[in-house]
Amino acid sequence: MTTRHLVVSAVNFSEGGPLTVLIDALDSAADTLGPEWTITALVHDEALVANPRIRTIAFPQSKRSWLSRLRLEWREFGKLSRQMMPDLWLSLHDMTPNVEARRQAVYCHNPSPFYKASLKEARFDIKFFLFNILYLRLYKVLINRNYAVIVQQSWLRDAFRREVGHPRVVVARPAKQAVTSEDEPAVPQRLRMATRDAPLRLLYPALPRVFKNIEILCEAVHRLPAELIPLVDLRLTMDGTENRWAAHLARQYGDVAGISLIGRQDRVRMTAEYEQCDVVLFPSRLETWGLPITEAKGFGKPLLVADLPYAHETVGNYDAVSFVAVDDPCAWRDAIARIAAGAWEPQGNVTPEPEQPFMKDWPSLWRYLTDGL
Repeated sequence: MTTRHLVVSAVNFSEGGPLTVLIDALDSAADTLGPEWTITALVHDEALVANPRIRTIAFPQSKRSWLSRLRLEWREFGKLSRQMMPDLWLSLHDMTPNVEARRQAVYCHNPSPFYKASLKEARFDIKFFLFNILYLRLYKVLINRNYAVIVQQSWLRDAFRREVGHPRVVVARPAKQAVTSEDEPAVPQRLRMATRDAPLRLLYPALPRVFKNIEILCEAVHRLPAELIPLVDLRLTMDGTENRWAAHLARQYGDVAGISLIGRQDRVRMTAEYEQCDVVLFPSRLETWGLPITEAKGFGKPLLVADLPYAHETVGNYDAVSFVAVDDPCAWRDAIARIAAGAWEPQGNVTPEPEQPFMKDWPSLWRYLTDGL
């Protein structure tokens, strides 16, 4: 039997949505590719991967600095590839490594080059601001080595075609939970009546990054009429210790009635939060997907989301959703007030599937990338 070797590099993934994408990608590869395939994952920490079929190599220094990362991508991975001689090398985090392989592909998940950061965002997260300026140049380095450039949504493919010009940009869904237009999402739950003893639980599952727009929800709750504030409990998965921006938000809104800073949640506790919440909110200004939207649909939860292209595409076909002007705290206040008062009428959403090439799940993507190898 002829042997084949897949290498997946994702040394910068250690938490949140990106880590979910990595785990789903590896589990799917293990299930989809035949026994002739050896699968190696280059990761930040070996403990992140539990699948027994996946061989892992850890690079704990990868997050030490950007110079360390560049040294890995453009020098050390080259040496490693000459030892491994992989048939397919998939880089899951944006940069095209300088490696030798029969076929390369890169998954570009970071949309920051196509976003105009504000001075306030620069003040609290200079790293994100620099990404915003420099990342498109990093994207372009060695990108024509790739058999395919993979993105998560059609709007991002349009941006890549415009700015990079690669001939094969593939839209692929980021996780096994993704729902396509051909699938039936969970039946949305009915909203219960809120009371002072049992306020509506409004959940925003997000790491405290400047572009996540957490402050718009805090300000919306802060501006609610006094009689409605006891009827809502906005639950934020931060506690103020994560970074400068989180500390700023905690100082400004940590004592506001109707807001609960519940801290980061592991998968078990996060599942419980989804199950127990009444509505999931997602006001982020910038995403390539917005995985909590998909997860909320899986639980049949009503949704209030940002009125942006990524959100419309992620929501797909769903009745229990309304779209809210992303940077208007009064619009979010009014939407929350309608829900708390029992007067919410969702807009609903219908989204067609992307044009080809489009892979609706990881198994389809693995077959596409390995075809002919």
